[in-house]
Amino acid sequence: MNDTEKLADARRVFDVEIEALRRTRDALDETFVRILDLVTGCKGRVILTGMGKPGHIAAKLAATLASLGTPSFHLHPAEALHGDLGMVGPQDVVIAISYSGESEEITRILPNIRMIGATLVGITGNPDSTLARACDVVQVFPKFDEACHLGLAPTSSTTATLVYGDALAVVASGVYGFTKENFGMYHPAGALGKKLICRVGDIMFTGAANAVIGADVTFKDAIVEMSHKSLGIVTMVDGEG
Repeated sequence: MNDTEKLADARRVFDVEIEALRRTRDALDETFVRILDLVTGCKGRVILTGMGKPGHIAAKLAATLASLGTPSFHLHPAEALHGDLGMVGPQDVVIAISYSGESEEITRILPNIRMIGATLVGITGNPDSTLARACDVVQVFPKFDEACHLGLAPTSSTTATLVYGDALAVVASGVYGFTKENFGMYHPAGALGKKLICRVGDIMFTGAANAVIGADVTFKDAIVEMSHKSLGIVTMVDGEG
C-alpha cells in the first residue's frame, strides 16, 4: 500500500463513521427523550456499563455525565458479577451498552439488576437481543457499517455510542440549567478551574502566614523571615503599617 492508498483508506474510515453518525442523528426520536427524562429524573446514580470497547465508551460517558451535573459512575460488568453489583440501588438508572446485545458479561448481570429494582436502559444495534428484551427502555441504533475492513472491530458503533452519550450529557446539563460556576465546582484543578472559580482570596497568604519585617531590621533578619515562611518574598512595613 503506497502513501496515496493509505490516505485514501484513512479518509474512508472517516467517511464510514461520519455516515454512521448521520444515520444515528437522523434516527433520534422519542426514545432519546424517554432516556433523557430517566437520566434527569434519576434519584440515585446513572450507571454506565459495557464490555470490551463499549466498556471504554461507558467509562468516558460516566465521566462526562458526572462533569456536567449528572451523578454517575462506570460499572465493569465482569467485576459486577463478583460483588460490584452491590453498588447498584433501586433508585439508580443503569445504561447497558452492547451493540450485539449479547455480550455474555452484560446479559449475565441483567436479571440481578432487575431484582435490585434499578431502571434498565439498553443501547444496542440488535432489537431482538437479550439486552433489548430485558430493558425498560432500549435505544436501537440504525443499520450502519463498521469502519473495520473485516466489519468486525467496534469502530462506527462505538463512535455512535460516544456521541449519543455526549448528547445525553449535554442536553441533560441544559435541563438542569448547569452554569459555568457549576462546571468550575466540579473542575477545581488546573487552568480551567482557576479561570472559572478561583479567587485571589482562595490562594493569598494573610496574617501570620506572611513574611513581614519592620524597617529597622537587618538584611539577615529579612532573609531568615522570608525563609521561615517559605514564600520567596518578604514585605517591609514602617512603624505606621
